[in-house]
Amino acid sequence: MNCYYCGCRLSEHDFCTGCGADVSVYKKIMYLSNYHYNDGLEKASVRDLTGAVRSLRQSLKFNKNNIEARNLLGLVYFEMGEVAPALSEWVISKNLRPNKNIADDYINMIQANASRLETINQTNKKFNQALSYCQQDSLDLAIIQLKKVLSLNPRFVKAHQLLALLYINDEEWEKARKELRKCYQIDRSNTITLRYLKEVDSVFEAEETQKSGGKKRNISEESVKYQSGNETIIQPVGGKEKGGFAALLQIGLGIIIGIAAVWFLILPSRVQAERTKVNEELKKVSEQSDAKSATIDDLNQQVSTLTTQVETMQTQMDSYEGVDGTLSIMDKMIQAIQAYMTAPDDAVAIEEYLDAIEQEVQIEETSESFQAMYEQLRNEIGPKLATQYYDIGYEDYMAQRFAEAIPSLEKVVQYNSENGYALYYLGNCYKEVGEIEKAKEIYRRVIAEIPNSERQRKSQQFLDELESME
Repeated sequence: MNCYYCGCRLSEHDFCTGCGADVSVYKKIMYLSNYHYNDGLEKASVRDLTGAVRSLRQSLKFNKNNIEARNLLGLVYFEMGEVAPALSEWVISKNLRPNKNIADDYINMIQANASRLETINQTNKKFNQALSYCQQDSLDLAIIQLKKVLSLNPRFVKAHQLLALLYINDEEWEKARKELRKCYQIDRSNTITLRYLKEVDSVFEAEETQKSGGKKRNISEESVKYQSGNETIIQPVGGKEKGGFAALLQIGLGIIIGIAAVWFLILPSRVQAERTKVNEELKKVSEQSDAKSATIDDLNQQVSTLTTQVETMQTQMDSYEGVDGTLSIMDKMIQAIQAYMTAPDDAVAIEEYLDAIEQEVQIEETSESFQAMYEQLRNEIGPKLATQYYDIGYEDYMAQRFAEAIPSLEKVVQYNSENGYALYYLGNCYKEVGEIEKAKEIYRRVIAEIPNSERQRKSQQFLDELESME
């Protein structure tokens, strides 16, 4: 036991020899946790599983880091057929102690076998379905479902108990006692099992008392007894008088009883055997159907996923490919290069090809070589575009065609941000067409980027006027 402050190993004293902390209460808590763990271990060894669960949970209340108690609690749950709570305890144990923990082996034992894990999942689903049938008062379906559960997990105590309860409801006492005895073999102190078993046993005791309470026939009243030598002979009274008629009557009764025995004893057993065989076949068919349904659902999910991927890839291919199967963006790049080589001064025509490329594809998603070619061509035509668009924009501006001048002047600013005149004229155009916010933004850029100039002074004047209008 280590100190919870400094981690030093504790001695028999009520204080830590390492840091001096008072550990008397801490020791009592640890001792109580270990006591309940030992108590749970003893109960589990004699199959008192319910008592073991109580003791082990009490041990974990005092010390949640008691790895041995937590692993043992998982084993007890697993022995009772409750795999999900068992896995929960083992996973917590593994998180508390990742290394050198036997819980790893327990978890791997279940998860390494895919079929076993699927069986566990099917068991839980079928048990929940049986509970749903009980709530819907479909007790026959619940019994069939519980039999499937127990065929998959014969140690599931709760399933045995529920099945026994359904048999008790149908007054099938022998079947109920059989299920309860299976529960008792697994867990000898389960209160629910013992209570159900007491009720079933009380019914059998009442039946036996009723049968034994009948009047017994006294042989001495219906016969004559006498001694012949060393032998005692018992002769029925009036035996000679009844004679042959009584014999015939007894033979007739024997034949009737024999036929009745065949009809009521042998035939029902044969019918029950055939029913059992049919139920087994139905169970196998049902399990195969469930497995096939799960496989079909999985395959349908895969088909849906693959279909979505194909549609996505087709959409991407359609965005890249032209009608004739060639890559349209490469075709437009080649056309732009050809236009540049044929008429390098016609920058506007080259720009149209580059704009068409931008509309079809994200430049950042293309190859590095394609991006380099695109940027180089933009840089080559940029100054020429700035000059051509400035002439067009300035002409429209001077002719007071402000709306027509805006696109051209924006192109000038895009390709040559140092052209202060184009920026100033663009602000005036926005002001004239009524786009006040854009005009104010442009004027602020002129003030910041072209200091000590007439354009800066006028931009400041226009900006003050626009802000005073608000």
